Amino acid sequence: MSAAPPLSRLSVNQETIKQWSLPELAEGCAKEGVTSVGLWRAPVQAYGVERAARLMRESGLAVTSLCRGGFLTDTAGAARARALDDNRAAIDEAAALGADTLVLVSGGLPPGSKDLAGARERIADGLALLGPYAEERSVRLAIEPLHPMFASDRCVVSTLGQALDLAERFPARQVGVVVDTYHVWWDDQAPAQIARAGAGGRLHAFQLADWITPLPAGVLLGRGQLGDGCVDFRAFRDLVDAAGYDGPIEVEIFNEALWERDGGEVLRETAERFRTHA
Repeated sequence: MSAAPPLSRLSVNQETIKQWSLPELAEGCAKEGVTSVGLWRAPVQAYGVERAARLMRESGLAVTSLCRGGFLTDTAGAARARALDDNRAAIDEAAALGADTLVLVSGGLPPGSKDLAGARERIADGLALLGPYAEERSVRLAIEPLHPMFASDRCVVSTLGQALDLAERFPARQVGVVVDTYHVWWDDQAPAQIARAGAGGRLHAFQLADWITPLPAGVLLGRGQLGDGCVDFRAFRDLVDAAGYDGPIEVEIFNEALWERDGGEVLRETAERFRTHA
């Protein structure tokens, strides 16, 4: 098993310390020596995209990813057009922030539909339109497979294999995948698919969160702090490193208990857990 990664590889996703404003995030990361962050569109838009980009630059923070684009499974013409326009806007925002990766949560089944294959094909149709647009702006689209419990309402792409089957229809400089331990820790095919992603140059992002049970109501906010659950983070990091990934390792945790605590305490704990477990 490899040694702990240097702190320079840690990227703290904004949602991990959701209670902080963007200026508080920038100030807190500076205090703790964290040099990279992952951002989310809604708080960035509320603060102002250009203003947020300037804050990140002046704070010396690299933006490792922007979340999220996607939701490309709609069948209705107007809804689909809105989704494509929203994704183009997300790509523009990522470019403005200096983020080279836009994370895609692909979308669930449209109301009344049971057609998983059709939904996945509509994702490919959307990627065909969005990939060149993203490449022109030096942004990569990264398909994030979500745990199967989210397939109906949030993401019909449930495994790395499914994500790569979509991504490989397009150039790697346009479309790749996210490896998020929370979503793929259970999949015995994940090691082979991580190697496949690395061989194709499609490992665009690596995110960490632990799996803890019982899951809360609504399940979305059930991600655990590193070390609190059953995920072997060091084993996953060895896999992505062996696949040629040497980029940032982003800690992305949605957890109300963390959000109720002091943000500085959560950041210090996250950095310490990263050193211990990643």
